Amino acid sequence: MTELSINYNGTIRKASEPVFYTTNRAFRYGDGLFESIRVAQGKVRFLERHLNRLRDSMILLKMDVPEFFGVPFFEEKINALLQTNKIAEGGRVRLTVFRDEGGLYNPETNHVSWLLEATPMTDNLYTLNENGLVVDLYNEFKKPLNRMSCIKSNNALVYVMAGIFKNENKLDDCILLNERFNITEAISSNLFAAKNGVLYTAPIAEGCLDGVMRSEIINIARENRIAVYEVTMAMNVMLNSDEIFLTNAIRGIQWVGTYRAKRYTNKMAEKLVALLNAKL
Repeated sequence: MTELSINYNGTIRKASEPVFYTTNRAFRYGDGLFESIRVAQGKVRFLERHLNRLRDSMILLKMDVPEFFGVPFFEEKINALLQTNKIAEGGRVRLTVFRDEGGLYNPETNHVSWLLEATPMTDNLYTLNENGLVVDLYNEFKKPLNRMSCIKSNNALVYVMAGIFKNENKLDDCILLNERFNITEAISSNLFAAKNGVLYTAPIAEGCLDGVMRSEIINIARENRIAVYEVTMAMNVMLNSDEIFLTNAIRGIQWVGTYRAKRYTNKMAEKLVALLNAKL
């Protein structure tokens, strides 16, 4: 397999080449943000939404937003990297932005650097998983409720600990709770519940990530006259729903098959995947 390349601050270089020092603030303090962006049928998907979320998060963290941080610039850079890495159909792009080095907890500058990575995927479109996911609640560490809870930060220890719990218990994913013991999301996905043909998902105020695919599924549902409500979701939602499915920008929709003794169907998830791919 040909070695992949990256784009660091506008320069394409081999992924195996080091690009920063141990003084990097993303390494030292998690002082960075990232976006995971899907490539389907050779095209970058939902880029404007990703960049809008990134810009809002940078402003929240008091990072300087360069004037060139927009769709035309990153579309050009991503497409060039896809061509370099010979990704013509399905792929995954990660855009990481971090505050430039200098200072301890108090940074010396709010200027930023950026890094693009691109890897191929076997699926050219969004594909629903054949076997339903096996999930359980993770409640050792709760997600806090504040303005930083909904951003994609490099500081991801809650998700890391949930991932360890998942592996230890031979699960496919875990459902995270917030400090009020309400359902927020899964390890790398937003969560939707379906009951009697109606969709429910946690509001951003409950501490869940402001997911790009979450927004897309809400829009698709409303365009197709499927009722969807953003409501606080207590733990008993897991037992009282007909379906549970997870959404993120890379995998699209993943349906949950089992939660403890509860079994779910996947008719709504199947319908939404078809509608999602039709929009592409």
